[in-house]
Amino acid sequence: MSAPVLVIGEALVDIVGPAPRTPRNGNGNGKPSAVPGGFAANVAVGLARLGVPTELVARFGTDAYGDMLGAHLFGNGVQLAPGAVDPGFRTSTATATLDAAGVASYQFDMTWDPPALSLTRGCPAIHTGSIATMLEPGATAIREFLKAVAGQPVTVTFDPNARPAITPDPVSTWAAVRELAEWSDLVKLSDEDCAFLQPGRTPDDIAAELLTAERTKCVVITLGGDGALGVTRDHRLEVPAPAIEVVDTVGAGDSLMAALIAGLQARGLLGATRLAGLTPEDLRAVVDYAVKAAAITCTRHGADPPTAAEHAAKWGS
Repeated sequence: MSAPVLVIGEALVDIVGPAPRTPRNGNGNGKPSAVPGGFAANVAVGLARLGVPTELVARFGTDAYGDMLGAHLFGNGVQLAPGAVDPGFRTSTATATLDAAGVASYQFDMTWDPPALSLTRGCPAIHTGSIATMLEPGATAIREFLKAVAGQPVTVTFDPNARPAITPDPVSTWAAVRELAEWSDLVKLSDEDCAFLQPGRTPDDIAAELLTAERTKCVVITLGGDGALGVTRDHRLEVPAPAIEVVDTVGAGDSLMAALIAGLQARGLLGATRLAGLTPEDLRAVVDYAVKAAAITCTRHGADPPTAAEHAAKWGS
């Protein structure tokens, strides 16, 4: 068995509110529900469901929410790093409010202090981002870890997944994003990230700036219902999203991120290669695979990424 991809960040429970009343759903969809979530946990589960061995560096407790998380992660084949389950830790939560289109906004009750970070021999990729890279003391630990492994044969992917409720100042947040992007081979953002972090600039402008970093070889920017944009120093392409009926968007970006990593691994582009040799054909295929994984997630309630078999059954790939 190959060494697992290392995913670093928060594992928490999403308290997902009912969809508001609309002509389509009448009175909405019932009471709020508690579901396992968190940026890093979602990506780790997404990877594992797509057949990629995955280790998660997170921290949660042994309370009721922690037990829910643990069962969810173990049940999906995610390996937990030592120290991830801490009996003295109160499991974090995020309250998701859905608008009429099923789009979620979040309020967080969380602490981020990860267990010790280390790199397993043969690890093909490290993925991190979101609150974990902005909230101290864990943010500093991640920055120092990425710097320490910069010379190792491992691909680094980064998704800022901006959360204004945690980091309301876009100027300082963008500075932190730029610093972390310089240690990353692939950076993934959403159009909402772009609007918050760099208002008035186009996704292409933002991608071009991120690609000035020596290490960064690819930027992927999601465009909501319009699909995603993939950019390298030499190529630019847009991949449309398939037509679906959206239930909610909870976890869609995390599902897309997991599928990006899985798609790159399937093409031998992780590890020491660090995306070297990424062709336009590779990029289009990987982004298309990821967009379709996110589309499946949007047709379900909560963060529920597809398995490889479900993806193949739905899209034939």
